[in-house]
Amino acid sequence: MLVVAKAPVPGRVKTRLGADIGMDEAAGIAAAALVDTLAACRDAVGAEQCTLSLDGDLADAVRGDELLDLVEGWAVHPQVGDDFAARLVHAHAGVADGPGPVVQVGMDTPQVTPGLLLDAAGALGDGDAVLGPADDGGWWVLVLRDPAAAAALADVPMSTPTTYDDTRRALEDRGLTVSTTATLRDVDTVPDADLVAEVAPGSHFARAWSACRSTPGARR
Repeated sequence: MLVVAKAPVPGRVKTRLGADIGMDEAAGIAAAALVDTLAACRDAVGAEQCTLSLDGDLADAVRGDELLDLVEGWAVHPQVGDDFAARLVHAHAGVADGPGPVVQVGMDTPQVTPGLLLDAAGALGDGDAVLGPADDGGWWVLVLRDPAAAAALADVPMSTPTTYDDTRRALEDRGLTVSTTATLRDVDTVPDADLVAEVAPGSHFARAWSACRSTPGARR
């Protein structure tokens, strides 16, 4: 498992959501989402098979102590690259010597479960890659049999309505066979957060979002 994430520091994460609810509140929501994501990955395969590619320092983050406890036993590497695509390529290269395929996720889908992650890995079959669509036109999970194949992402525009299609095309242009797994919703806006909290009511994210929603005078 490979998680590519930012340390949840106010003003550096979930800024689109933060424009509606406040940057401190958005960082708290991002921290809860990251807690859920890290726990799902750890529970799916064990900490020793998990890597975190991190932008920032968890010691400076909201819920930093909890996050540091969650990544105990993980390999943790700093992100490297001038843009997100380059950072993805570098993150995959950092796990190229590990066993088995790589299942890569971000921190925007706190509804992810160990079962969804293992289903994505299982969808690889005899193929080369699996890509999980996101409702906004991006993708939430990428499984690669050979992590070096992530080099195909270098020129893919990220965070656009066509990122899923562009990523799939880039992988197929390198001769890779690409399968599909479940579609999930990224949390970028208030309506996104409402819907994701509804489908994952027991998550840290849902509890944090409910508390944010119930705070008197909270912006939304």
